[in-house]
Amino acid sequence: MLTRLKAKSERNLAKRICKVVLDHFEKQYSKELGDAWNTVRDVLISPACWQYAVLLNRFNYSFELEKNLHLKGYHTLSQGSLPYHPKSMQCYLSRTPDRMPSERHQIGNLKKYYLLNAASLLPVLALELRDGEKVLDLCAAPGGKSVALLQCADPGYLHCNEYDGLRFRWLKQTLESFIPQPLVDVIKVSELDGRDLGDAQPGTFDKVLVDAPCSNDRSWLFSSDSQKAACRISQRRNLPVLQIELLSHTERERERQRHRQREKQAPCTGSPTWDSIPGLQDRALGQRQAPNRCATQGSLKFRTFFEIFLT
Repeated sequence: MLTRLKAKSERNLAKRICKVVLDHFEKQYSKELGDAWNTVRDVLISPACWQYAVLLNRFNYSFELEKNLHLKGYHTLSQGSLPYHPKSMQCYLSRTPDRMPSERHQIGNLKKYYLLNAASLLPVLALELRDGEKVLDLCAAPGGKSVALLQCADPGYLHCNEYDGLRFRWLKQTLESFIPQPLVDVIKVSELDGRDLGDAQPGTFDKVLVDAPCSNDRSWLFSSDSQKAACRISQRRNLPVLQIELLSHTERERERQRHRQREKQAPCTGSPTWDSIPGLQDRALGQRQAPNRCATQGSLKFRTFFEIFLT
């Protein structure tokens, strides 16, 4: 029965895949990734393989929810296997393909959990946020990483920035759904160009998280509008330039705070275009050899997180 349902689900998904996007990926990634593209492709077109995580909201904890997750076979992200994992951040993963339903936004009511891809927690955990620190989430929408940061610690100041107008409204709604009123006083939400933000507030932040705008391949693969998808394919060629400019902002900020700032950045693109630009990959993973010793040590921890998630 389960096998038949899974097969039916996969047939329905196959109908939804945007052929324009898939054809483009076949042409680009088979050349760039070689034989590895076959494996990447299988995962990309199979949502059942995607690892969704359920991040509990410590500001509206539900014992019944946690109990139900255990009954469904969910397990916690092991705290003992990670270099940094505060007890206040409770995240559950499913051993079998499963996805919890999303909670609806209701003004005045806090949601009990946030759904996100498990890999999205990597840069948050690598940041090692401590109570009282000032942190900038430079490209914050839709808000999952900001919510995760607030599950880890109580920052002295959290600046969530998003340049895109539509995504900015999405970010504000996410924060309203998860963050209680007392914490709102230490959170600022802005709609600024991230390339200018550092110069406007020099030396303000202890740590910076940059989830630079990426090609978002997985979402566009399932786009229902082939014309918009084709337009997006054309636009994505300019993304590496924007990513470099955003990462250059954090480089300047790190130089200002090099004795106490630790930054983590996690662009999420499948394209080796990153490798073709000198120094870009090092900057993206916070691995550039600079006087800031913390950043160099942090990159080793980031790789440790990544290896743990893959095993």
